[in-house]
Amino acid sequence: MNLTKIRSLAKDAGVKPAKKRKADLIRSIQRAEGSFDCFAAAINGDCDQQGCLWREDCFAEAKRSRAA
Repeated sequence: MNLTKIRSLAKDAGVKPAKKRKADLIRSIQRAEGSFDCFAAAINGDCDQQGCLWREDCFAEAKRSRAA
């Protein structure tokens, strides 16, 4: 999902997007929605949150984070 769409979702959730990085912004949205703030925390592609809006981006970001 692109950053413009994420910022829009943040505003809808009552989160001020300011100058947050993508991962931090998504975690803020997750907290505001009452969900786990677990974005990019999936290890080896394991996650039990099947209906998560961020699932695909989460796995990609987790993989990049582990490779760095």
